[in-house]
Formats: sequence, C-alpha cells, structure tokens
Amino acid sequence: MKLNFLPAGRLRMKKSIYVPGADRSETIDLPVSCTLIRHKQGNVLFDTGCHPSVVDDAEGRWGPLAKVMRPMMNASETLLPSLACTGLKPGDIDIVVNSHFHPDHCGCNQFFKKATIFAHAKEIEAARAPGAEAVGYLKADWDYGQAIEPVSGEKDLFGDSSLVLVPLPGHTPGMLGALVGLDREGQFLLASDAVSLRQNLDADAAPRNTWNVEQQLRTFEEIRRIEKSGATVICGHDDQQWQGLRKGSESYE
Repeated sequence: MKLNFLPAGRLRMKKSIYVPGADRSETIDLPVSCTLIRHKQGNVLFDTGCHPSVVDDAEGRWGPLAKVMRPMMNASETLLPSLACTGLKPGDIDIVVNSHFHPDHCGCNQFFKKATIFAHAKEIEAARAPGAEAVGYLKADWDYGQAIEPVSGEKDLFGDSSLVLVPLPGHTPGMLGALVGLDREGQFLLASDAVSLRQNLDADAAPRNTWNVEQQLRTFEEIRRIEKSGATVICGHDDQQWQGLRKGSESYE
C-alpha cells in the first residue's frame, strides 16, 4: 500500500481563529491537502480540496465565505494537477472519504463520478439542516446528487485494518479521520481539521471555528492516545508540518 500527500489549495485566514491572543489583523497561510491511498483493493482519496474555480472567482463559488477563507494558490496547486502527478485520473479513484463537508475539503467531489463517497452520518445531517449554508456547508461543493455512504462508528474500509475511518467530532458534528497502516513507515492518522494546527493539539486549545468545544477537547485526548500508540498525526492545515512532508509523486509505503 502507498500513501501520497497531494496539494489541493492554499488559504489565507485570520490567525486569531486558530491562535489565542493573536492580533485580529494578523493573518496565517494554510495549506489545503488531500491524501491518496493506493490499496490492492482500490484507490482512495481522503478529502478533495478546493474547487479550481476559486482560483479566479472565489466569491462566485463561496459567496461571503471567500472573505473569511481567501484562496492564495494558482491552478496548478489544486487537486486534479496534483493527482495527475501520480499517474492517476479522476476515473481511477474508487472511494472518496470526506473528513467533513467544508468547501476546502470536498470542493472537487464532482470530478470523481465513479467513486463511492463516504462521510459521517452526522455530517450529512448537519449539511442538510436548515441554515447549513450560513455555517459553511455549501451545497455546490458537497452535494451533486451522488449517493453518499454514511459512516457511524469506526469503519474498516477494506477489512484488513490498513485503512480505518475514525470519528473525531468537535470541529464539526461528523468529523472523520483516517488511520492508515503502512508496511514500512508505520501508522499515519489523517486528522484533517480535528487538528488544524499542531499547536492546537499541544496547547489543548480549540480554534474559534470549532462547532463543539467539549467534544473537540475529548477528540484531542483520543488523538493523543492514538499518537502514543505510534501513529504520526497529520494536521489539517499546519504549514510547518506540510513543508516537511513528501508530496505529489513521492510516496510513503
């Protein structure tokens, strides 16, 4: 089995959203990533990043949210060119797992028409609730009428414990992580926005864009437990960690 981290956008946001005490005028640049897992039973994408149209017209795609999350990438830094570097096309992807339905994590769902999409049942419910668009669930990104397989508890995707979906609620009601076990390089926990920045986990400090702080702090405890068992925690938007990862065609095995 192989794992590839793929660039899928870049955003500029207020630093105070993530870092307590930061000046409200200060900004922070956040990488957006997806992860390709190539298993003998199928190719999986964990998250699909930002829709390429936001490079030129973020407000047209995201509306007022574009003022909160400002895209800072060019077209080559979106998912489809990144995926092409691995030799795969959208039609080669069998499964898409959305950690949650915010637009920087499901923006390219529409391109994976042959894939089965998995998301947590509570995330599907939240995205369909009245007023969902006002809290970041944009129908244009997450809902193309395709069937979505709901996940409730942990789910072993291939039945061999190599790729297990793990509920990590707090940032959103149905946040999902993925625990990936590689033969040579061990376990990786794809935490997505359950750990946006490493310093949030280390300081036990929930970001301001957290849906439920109590659940988020319990999730931090669970992530620390998984990390102590030997897993490498991959944060959702930590630029320092991102710079140190192998990316694109360079895989982990």
